[in-house]
Amino acid sequence: MGPIKDLGRIFDRVADAYDAGRPGYPDELFRALSEVSGVGLDGATVVDVGAGTGIMTRALRARGARVIAVDPGAEMLARLVSRTESAPPAESFQSGLPTDRPRNGSPVDRQRSGPPPVGAVLADGNALPLASGLADLVTYAQSWHWLDPVASIAEARRVLRPGGAIAGCWNLHHAAQAGWLAAYEARLAEAVPAYYGPAVEQWAVPPIAAAFEVVEERWVPWTRLVGIEDFLLDLRSHSYMAALDPEAADELVERQRVELRAEFPEGVLSVPMRVYLAVGR
Repeated sequence: MGPIKDLGRIFDRVADAYDAGRPGYPDELFRALSEVSGVGLDGATVVDVGAGTGIMTRALRARGARVIAVDPGAEMLARLVSRTESAPPAESFQSGLPTDRPRNGSPVDRQRSGPPPVGAVLADGNALPLASGLADLVTYAQSWHWLDPVASIAEARRVLRPGGAIAGCWNLHHAAQAGWLAAYEARLAEAVPAYYGPAVEQWAVPPIAAAFEVVEERWVPWTRLVGIEDFLLDLRSHSYMAALDPEAADELVERQRVELRAEFPEGVLSVPMRVYLAVGR
C-alpha cells in the first residue's frame, strides 16, 4: 500500500488519543448529508473511507446505516471494532451483500436482527477491495485529503449504486470566532513545522469539490463543550503532532495546557467549530 500504509502507521501511533479526543459531528451535518445527497441514512449501505477509530462510522450506524469501515491503520480499526458491536469480516462485503441484508434484498426487521452490522476492512481508499455497485453512499470524514484525488474518486464511483453519492466532510476549529482559539492555533503554527491549519495564510479546505461533479457544498456551524484535557488529547491525535519527537510533543502540549488553564481556570472550553461538507457524484 506504499504511502497509505505509512499513513496508517502514523495514525496507529496516536490511536488512543484519536479515539478519546477527536470530536463527533453535530446532528445538523447528517440532516444536511441526507438532504443534499438524496440518500436516506436509515437502511442505506455506506462505505466510510478512512474510518479511523469509527467516529463517523458509529454516527452513521446510529442512524440506521449499514457501514463498511475502511482504513489503512490496523490499530485504528482495532479500536473501531472494539467500540462497535457485530463487526463481521471483510469477506462479507466483497460480494456486495452486507450480512444483515437478505439475498433477495427484502427489508431488514431491525427489531429482530438488532442494529445494522459494521464491516471493518484494512485497506487503501485508492483501491477498495469491495464489489462494484454495493453502496448508496461513500463518505470521507477527515480523510480524503490523504488519498489520490483521481484514484479515490474513481473507486468511490465504482462501488456506488446508480443514484448514489460521495461526501467529504471536515470538522474544523473556527478560529476567527474566538481570540483564544486563534492564539492557540498561532502557537501551533510557530512550534510545529508540519502544522497546516487556520493560522497558515494559504490554508484552505481540501479541494474535493474539484474532484467530482458537485451537488452542493455547505458549512455547518456548531459549538463543542470540552474539558481542557480532552481538548489536548485531540491535539495529540493530529498527524503533525505524531511527526514530532515525543519530548517535543509533550513540551508543546504542556505549554498549551498552561495557556488554556490561565484563560479558563474552570477547565472547560466552548470551542467554535464548523463542518465543511461537499457532496457530489
